[in-house]
Amino acid sequence: MELFTLLVIFLISVAIGLAAQWRPPSGRPGWPQRAPFLGGGEPAAHAWSRYHIRYYPMTLLLIAFEMEMMFMYPWAVVYVAEGMKAMMEMGMFLTILSVGIVYAWREGVFRWQ
Repeated sequence: MELFTLLVIFLISVAIGLAAQWRPPSGRPGWPQRAPFLGGGEPAAHAWSRYHIRYYPMTLLLIAFEMEMMFMYPWAVVYVAEGMKAMMEMGMFLTILSVGIVYAWREGVFRWQ
């Protein structure tokens, strides 16, 4: 047990030492924040720049549809065992989701400007 612990400590210290030796140069000010992620070029904007507010409602709708799919797959398995009770529960869920979609449509979320 002690030998294994010493081996793990040695391997971790070697990994940290190699990472410190091979890290990219940080001579430019703000380089870690502006570094491109697997892009190869210099980014046009700072990494902490904000997105326009019009993207947030569309993101919330995407999350709503993803939650629908997340609940419908296991429901298909439960429906075989439960029958009509599961059908009514899914109907209530889809009704609530549909009300949210109608509200978003009325507010103009689906209009892309």
